[in-house]
Amino acid sequence: MSIISDNNDFKSEKSLHKGNKNPVIKPETIEADKNFENSIRPKSFDAYIGQTALKETLKITIEAAKKREQPLDHLLFYGPPGLGKTTLAGVIAEQMGVNIKITSAPALERPRDIIGILMSLKGGEILFIDEIHRLNKVAEEILYPAMEDFYLDMTTGKSQTVKTLRIPLPKFTLIGATTKAGELSGPLRDRFGIIHRLEFYTEDELAQVIKRTAGILNIEITEEGAHAIARRSRGTPRIANRLIKRVSDFALVKHDGKITEDVANESLDILKIDTFGLDTTDRCLLRLIIEKYDGGPVGVETIAAAIGEDVRTIEDVCEPYLLQAGLLQRTPRGRKVSPAAYRHLGIIDMDINDQKSLF
Repeated sequence: MSIISDNNDFKSEKSLHKGNKNPVIKPETIEADKNFENSIRPKSFDAYIGQTALKETLKITIEAAKKREQPLDHLLFYGPPGLGKTTLAGVIAEQMGVNIKITSAPALERPRDIIGILMSLKGGEILFIDEIHRLNKVAEEILYPAMEDFYLDMTTGKSQTVKTLRIPLPKFTLIGATTKAGELSGPLRDRFGIIHRLEFYTEDELAQVIKRTAGILNIEITEEGAHAIARRSRGTPRIANRLIKRVSDFALVKHDGKITEDVANESLDILKIDTFGLDTTDRCLLRLIIEKYDGGPVGVETIAAAIGEDVRTIEDVCEPYLLQAGLLQRTPRGRKVSPAAYRHLGIIDMDINDQKSLF
C-alpha cells in the first residue's frame, strides 16, 4: 500500500535543539518528523488500539468485500479531532491491499481539483477526504454521480455548442472524516453506505497507546507512568502521543530517562496540565464563566471575545472534552458550568441556593 497525501495532515511538531536560540528547521528535519508520525501510525487492526466495536464491524465488512471482489462501500467517520480517523483510513487501505489518496476539503477549492483526483484513481483505490463537511457546493455536486454511479459529468463548449459528457470512473471507495457530521448536507451523507462515530478513549486504552508509542521511541516507561499520562490526555490518542514526547524530554533532562508516575505527574504539572487533562485555556474558560457570569449561561461568542480565542477554537478544541467530562453544559441560553467544575477548580465558597441552581 502506498499513501499519496495532498495536504499537511501529517505535519509534526518541530524540535528545538539545546543551545540554539534561533534554530533553523531544515527540509531533512521536517521530513524526519513526518516519517516519525507515519511510523507510529498502526498498519493493522491488531495494532490499532481502541474503537473495539467499530474494528469488529470493519473486519467483517472488509472480509465480505474481498470475497465479493468488490470495493468497500463509502465510509463516513465522525467525532472529535485526534481520535484516529485518518489512521483508521490507512489501516483499511492496508487490509484491502489498495492505495489511498489523502486530501482535505479546504484544498479542493476549484472543480478541477476534485476532478483531477477522481480521474487519477484506479480500481479499488481509496480516496480519503478530511473535514469533508467543508466541501464547497460545486465539489459536492461533482461527487454525487461519482459516488453513486461512478461517472463524472462534464460539460464542454459554450453557449449553443455545450455538450454534456459522462466519463466512467473505476469503482473506488470514498472515506470521509468530519468533526461536525451535522454540517454535512443530507444528499452527501445519504450516499455513504457505512457511517460510524469514533468514541473518546478510556484510560486503559490510552495507556496502551502510550506504551506502544514509548516502545517505538525507545523510551522506558512504567505501567503507572503510562496511566498517569493517560489520565491527562483528554481521552484522545493524539494528545497522549504529544504528551509522552514532552514528558520524555523532562525525564531525560531532569531524571534518569525513565518515565515513572512521579516523573509524569511532575512533568505535566510544569506543563500546567491538571489531573483532568485541562490546560490553561480550559481553566481560564471555566473560571471566566464562574467569576464573570455567575456560572452561566453565557453565549460562546462572548466567551471567545473575553478570553481572546476564536469561536471555532472554543467549539472544536475546548468544548468537546469539557462537555464529555461533565464540566460544561450546553443550554438553549448558552454555556453553563457544572457543579463538577466548581469542585475541580476548588471553588466551594458558593451560596447553597446557587449550588442547587446548578443542578
